[in-house]
Amino acid sequence: MAAAQGRLSDGAGGTDDPKERDLHTGETVPPVFRSAVDALRSARLRPQIEVEPTRAPQRLAPHAYALEATVVDGEQDLADGRLVLLHDPAGHEAWRGTFRLVTLVRAELETEMAADPLLPEVCWSWLTGALQARGLTYGEPSGTVTRASSHYFGGLAARPAASQIEIRASWTPREGLGGVPDTGAHLASWCDLLAQVAGLPPAGPGDASVVTLPQRRGPQPR
Repeated sequence: MAAAQGRLSDGAGGTDDPKERDLHTGETVPPVFRSAVDALRSARLRPQIEVEPTRAPQRLAPHAYALEATVVDGEQDLADGRLVLLHDPAGHEAWRGTFRLVTLVRAELETEMAADPLLPEVCWSWLTGALQARGLTYGEPSGTVTRASSHYFGGLAARPAASQIEIRASWTPREGLGGVPDTGAHLASWCDLLAQVAGLPPAGPGDASVVTLPQRRGPQPR
């Protein structure tokens, strides 16, 4: 089981810096944010999921840290995604809290599966179910589920039609002791979602009613 690694990104710019101050504002990085990031970096995850830090988006919050992940099977990529932790010490009215998690998850689907009219509702339930399965509480969830199909013509006509599912979502993690949310558990839940979208079996005993996507037509080469 690999641990998520990476240096702390101080501030909205997401630049790696070992100092305790934001490179853009000069403000001290809040200890609660640093603790939340440390929990992300030390989380133990499934070996099929490769996680690494990436540049965090600017202007969304005074402090941000981002990770990107890929679900791999040998030399093939089955799904990928990005998870961003935002923190505003002053609080945010729309979040109803001082932390926010924002995610993007993508995977390719069989064309027949993509045509299922219930697919968006099912994919959204995978996100909420992954959080609930680990006993996590959260607020103000929002997001979209998008499916897209590509058909090829002319010189590309030999390629089979391709379909992709994309989940964009955000939620407010409940703040625990000292005002720090259990970001490590939220990361593990997010990886459960990635694995489910990729069609991997559950990592351990789980609800038999949970449905995973069948293996895609062919995983993407790395």
